[in-house]
Amino acid sequence: MEKIRRSPMFYVGDKYKLIEEIKQYFPKNINTFIEPFVGGGTVFLNVEAKRYILNDIDENIYNLHIFLQQKANEINFINEVLTYIKKYNLSRSFLEDVVPKELKREYKKTYYAKYNKQGYDKLKQDFNKLQNKNYLLLYLLLIYGFNRMIRFNSKGEFNVPVGNVDFNKNVLQALGDYFEFVENKDIKFENLDFKDFIIKNGFKDGDFMYLDPPYLITFSEYNKIWNEEKEHELLIFLDNLHQRNIKFAISNVTHYKGRVNNIFIDWMSKYNVKKIKSNYISYHDNSAKQIEEVLVINYD
Repeated sequence: MEKIRRSPMFYVGDKYKLIEEIKQYFPKNINTFIEPFVGGGTVFLNVEAKRYILNDIDENIYNLHIFLQQKANEINFINEVLTYIKKYNLSRSFLEDVVPKELKREYKKTYYAKYNKQGYDKLKQDFNKLQNKNYLLLYLLLIYGFNRMIRFNSKGEFNVPVGNVDFNKNVLQALGDYFEFVENKDIKFENLDFKDFIIKNGFKDGDFMYLDPPYLITFSEYNKIWNEEKEHELLIFLDNLHQRNIKFAISNVTHYKGRVNNIFIDWMSKYNVKKIKSNYISYHDNSAKQIEEVLVINYD
């Protein structure tokens, strides 16, 4: 079995559970693999290509990728992380179990949140006091935060509450897999709007673009930046790529809780549509919903 790598950012709704199903439809030989909406990066981590051009409009996601890419060659990174974990007295089951048994008995399902809250709040407070963002601290806030979200208030302060989560062996494994994958590869990250990204890079035959844009009809935090105008713009760009013989695959949701994305349904009828077993999760209630997810490709 081929190893499946998961993004060390553990995005809710990432494609970790679906990557095997999706990837079977990707071209076998890829010169340049392109993602205008890279998110946590689980998809590119499971695709072999000669080079990678990856983009996200979220400045924090972009900078976390740059930060992790730079740390790939540092053998002491985990020790550096551990120094801060111990400083803020956060749980660290990858190394040792520090949560008291009494707390586990009293809060059987939420003891990590109870144990980490004080240290996490202090970490958040210290991070928000900094003039410049410390991306190691932001990464820890992401790992220990509710639903592994990155969210800032109108004052520019990180404001996600503590989650019932831990720095466990899965986090350690994901970091190791990320470092191993990116260490010697030709990977470029960019921080642009998808239109500017596509125009700037002028893709060519032999390139392959995978897109997982915000979903027009769902309710996650990420999707608040999306609207019908952007949906139309993206689909026009994809039609132009098709005319230039550039292969693409795009994930999207056509039906969700009684809502229907007719814009996408009408557009996809001219291409090759694959139904996907969806694992989309909304951060509002953290539960799977009955939806229809598709992968649309412009090649056979």
